[in-house]
Amino acid sequence: MSEHLVVAKFGGTSVADAAQFRKIKEIVADNPQRRFIVVSAPGKRYPEDRKVTDLLLDAYVKAAAGESFQEELTRIKARFQEILTGLEIHFPIDDEIEHLAYSLRTDPQRDYTASRGEYLTAKIMAKYLGFTFVDPAWCVCFDENGQLDMAMTSRTMRASLLPLQRAVIAGFYGADMIGVIHTFERGGSDITGSLAACAVGADLYENWTDVSGLYAADPRIVENPATVSYMSYRELRTLSYMGASVLHSDAVLSASEMEIPINIRNTNRPDDAGTMIMRHLPHGVSKNPVTGVSGRKGMSVIQIEKVMVSDGSGFSALMLDILKERSLPFEYCLTGIDSITLVIRSDLLESCKDDLFEEIRRTLNPDFIGLRDNLSLIAVTGEKATESSDANVRVLQKLTEHGIEISTINQGAGKLNLLIGVPQERYEDAIRTIYEFRQSMA
Repeated sequence: MSEHLVVAKFGGTSVADAAQFRKIKEIVADNPQRRFIVVSAPGKRYPEDRKVTDLLLDAYVKAAAGESFQEELTRIKARFQEILTGLEIHFPIDDEIEHLAYSLRTDPQRDYTASRGEYLTAKIMAKYLGFTFVDPAWCVCFDENGQLDMAMTSRTMRASLLPLQRAVIAGFYGADMIGVIHTFERGGSDITGSLAACAVGADLYENWTDVSGLYAADPRIVENPATVSYMSYRELRTLSYMGASVLHSDAVLSASEMEIPINIRNTNRPDDAGTMIMRHLPHGVSKNPVTGVSGRKGMSVIQIEKVMVSDGSGFSALMLDILKERSLPFEYCLTGIDSITLVIRSDLLESCKDDLFEEIRRTLNPDFIGLRDNLSLIAVTGEKATESSDANVRVLQKLTEHGIEISTINQGAGKLNLLIGVPQERYEDAIRTIYEFRQSMA
């Protein structure tokens, strides 16, 4: 193994056409330590374009309904043929598309169909770079329920990759013990990249996309937001979960456990340093007390009141059991002496709201139960000098000064990790207010 080993994952925009493939070849050639490459399926070439995975899913839906899917397959073949023609390489794309068509005609399977974008992209990329192609169906292991088997995956990926000098791995999918294909949720190629980095003991995991790192705020809300140079694994997970879409939040877990730094880079601007995610800041590097702000709309707050709910009666546990039995996840739960506050996605709550409230009344006999809809949840993260600073208090003050009502507050212990509920109509105002405060502290 080389002294310094890099796993590089390239997202959908980075493999959208032949020109992007050529950029990847230059990036890989620029650093011979980039020995293991993970790729997504081709993304959009322009705003009105369709992602290849979306076309594949359209074909699956039509096949499952007994309808013709030929139009979708024609468009998919054209996308790959355009790449092959642009790169001037030979590849049996007709055979591959016919194999896909046969599976759709005889036994359409959603995950198998959805995975073919990554599969074909990785095979073409491996041929273009002169690397070995690795099908994750061989080494990313799922159980029969479609859940990732982490222990088995670690062993099989290590055995598959370490003997190879250079390889391209398809992202997004794997297989169970009998060969049935299973996919991660959308964006799951990031997870494959993280798993590969851990399996080979990489010194760095690069995630190449179409932005030069992670923004401190959503650029659709804040004009030209700053790029964050450094952040912690926990900050990234929080911001990603709350809506920052550069990296899948689950991709951080494996890398953080092995303390493999993650570098978010821009395929179109490879000289930009991007954002580095790591456990600790390098010596001498300063950091803004507020790393970033992100959020999610469409939240509801359930308030349940009963005198002395914290007196050891198990009231809170019974409430959580009710949610568990309904498989109803919550964003966070706050308990007080006489109350429980639950923040839940409105779309998940809508279909079961009346039944849920009836069960709560029947089981817990609360003194009061209330619901508030049309809320947004905003995460404010920062892990630098917050024990001695008043950044958390000042964030809340700024929102109040701008007349933005704060409906809920949850703070992680010891660090600036605020979750703030605000009215949905003031969501963008709140994001801008917090970002402006961040910049004032730079």
